[in-house]
Amino acid sequence: MFVIKKAKSRTEFLLHKRSIEKFIIPVMSINLRNIIINLSPELMEITEEIRLKRNQPLMIVGGNMDFFIDKNGQAVQSKDLGYMVKKEDIIKTLNLITDNSVYAFEEEIKHGFITIKGGHRVGLCGKTVIQDGRIKTIKNISSLNIRIAREIIGCSNTVIKYIIKPPDTVYNTLIVSPPQCGKTTMLRDIARQLSDGCKKLGFRGVKVGIVDERSEIASCYMGKPQKRVGVRTDVLDGCPKALGMILLIRSMSPQVIVVDEIGRREDVCSIGEAINAGTKLITSVHGASMEELMRRPAVNELIAQRVFERIVFLSNKKGPGSIEKIINGIDGSILYRGF
Repeated sequence: MFVIKKAKSRTEFLLHKRSIEKFIIPVMSINLRNIIINLSPELMEITEEIRLKRNQPLMIVGGNMDFFIDKNGQAVQSKDLGYMVKKEDIIKTLNLITDNSVYAFEEEIKHGFITIKGGHRVGLCGKTVIQDGRIKTIKNISSLNIRIAREIIGCSNTVIKYIIKPPDTVYNTLIVSPPQCGKTTMLRDIARQLSDGCKKLGFRGVKVGIVDERSEIASCYMGKPQKRVGVRTDVLDGCPKALGMILLIRSMSPQVIVVDEIGRREDVCSIGEAINAGTKLITSVHGASMEELMRRPAVNELIAQRVFERIVFLSNKKGPGSIEKIINGIDGSILYRGF
């Protein structure tokens, strides 16, 4: 299990703090920089999101809580005491994020986020411009949500021994998790271990392909992964899952494909092609129980066909990434129970 709300070690905390100082603070307005740099170590440690909304108090989200932040970088209980984010803060921050060329980022903006150096994502809200039934761009930006990408090396140590069979066999695995319970962080570390190999388990490592539709698993910036996903891993960034899985099979011959958040009919078809091609699959889906999965036709079909040999349930009972249980997807037996 890993717990995002509290760093496991001083090293982990220092890496998180350095990441904020190196990649986040430089793309914020002067007023916001002076506030964030003065956050207490305790607040800095748990920061997962920095939320900016025009004419509303600056907010920090972390540890399953949110906090209003005043002009001195202190958490305050009343929103009226928080620093009110100005229009100029939004404009200046957006200009710094896009290097004063918002139009150059229209392709990302129309998807609702921009990935910056370090693999961090900035979500945007404002006035959508629709063309031919599709979002062309978002203008008059009124909200920014800076989501700090956080990798926790080794968070999949408990899981990995259940989804590999040395020296080179990998079980098709489904990670089931409610939102913000660590499934993407878990997927990333699984990909890293499958790619680099696990010497302690006698697993030598295999070729891994990641279809990173929303740039969350590898957190690519300008095509380069900002997070550690392994030496044998190729990343297809910003590509729809269904198309990407087939493209990877044809071009990179992966032994394992990693994708996030399946659920559409076209995903099922591509998964079938991947399995028939002899490629193993590590993926995730939103949910909290087997009963919830059964109510989703596409996912239910895959489970009924026993595509997934391992099903891992996550929660945040002891912090995001808490492993509830691991099930054998073939016979339904419980292989591991967390608590």
